[in-house]
Amino acid sequence: MTNFYERVKGVLLSTALGDALGAPVEKLNRRQISEQYGYVTELSTKWYKEDLGADVNLGRHRGNGTVTDDTLMTLALCRVYETEQRHLDAYDLANEFVKEIAFRPTFIPEFKREALIIDRLFYPEKHIFLRHVLANCEPREGGYGNMVNCGAAMYIAPIGIVNAGNPLGAYNEAVLFASGHQVSYGLEAAGVLAACVAKAFEPNVTVEAILQTALTYAKDGTKMAIEAALNCVDTLSKDTHSYDEIVAALHEAIAPYSPMGDDVHRKLEKVGLPSNHYTPSRLFSIEELPLALAFIKLNKGAFYESIYDGINSGRDTDSIGVMAGVILGAIYGESVINEEDVKLLSETNRIDFDDAALRFSNIAKAIIQEDIETALNRQQII
Repeated sequence: MTNFYERVKGVLLSTALGDALGAPVEKLNRRQISEQYGYVTELSTKWYKEDLGADVNLGRHRGNGTVTDDTLMTLALCRVYETEQRHLDAYDLANEFVKEIAFRPTFIPEFKREALIIDRLFYPEKHIFLRHVLANCEPREGGYGNMVNCGAAMYIAPIGIVNAGNPLGAYNEAVLFASGHQVSYGLEAAGVLAACVAKAFEPNVTVEAILQTALTYAKDGTKMAIEAALNCVDTLSKDTHSYDEIVAALHEAIAPYSPMGDDVHRKLEKVGLPSNHYTPSRLFSIEELPLALAFIKLNKGAFYESIYDGINSGRDTDSIGVMAGVILGAIYGESVINEEDVKLLSETNRIDFDDAALRFSNIAKAIIQEDIETALNRQQII
């Protein structure tokens, strides 16, 4: 039976794996990936921007197992737990998490050098620094005014781990912590994904139980998008449908809740045009989480197949891979990941996954044990 440490390591490695697999093709649509790569299954995939010059790729590098901000922020959140050694809230995001991303240098694989994580972050994640350091906002209001995206959900898995077996606790803690970063359906997705990771740690858990957990805690557009994606999978089969047909069907199913379509690039021509893209709404959803859950269901929980299908579907490929990966990594543990992939991820990104998983699993176990003791004390009251 896979132990707690092995499952924690499975989550951290799966974060890096989904991230690194999807990073070279991020923002390409399914047709473009098909034309340029066929179907990506290798960490050694060359980034499509690599030959376009530094003015396009901003001096960054991807491919060969290189991770992005999804993994860097996940590990930063682990370190916050190691510092605080307790459950977290928005005040911890405004304090210790800000220190991790904006004041403490670490190795940035895309830069191939040490730097601050914030130097690599996209603007919605830089919003954390703007709101909490520069604007000195009330921490629980930090997400106000941000672009609504998957930025909080992509690094939220550690909250699921410290609430292993307690999906409601994971949902609540994720929403409270990430309220310092995101709002609306961006915040909701973080809560739902954390709940799924917590559920995935239960002994003998099934994929169906995890999917039901997502539907139990999701609200508004997030729930509707997940329902639409999962219902769509019920009509699909890899025996009777091509992969391109499956992706097209899933994109059509979630389109009412994520209307951006294939063109997710920021362009001069889009500036000033009115749009409800990335704005708060009770009817919308990020698309990464519904797609990740759909590919898990389609593949009956098969690890690599689910991640591969996610990152080849296009758009925000790395985050789709991360979200599928952290759920399945929690179920299966580190042994599900190929040794050559672990080696490449460790060497390219200069990450000691053994040490990171050991330190964080010890902290998570201590927090969970304290929760158990508190529950036993409460039981005596009644």
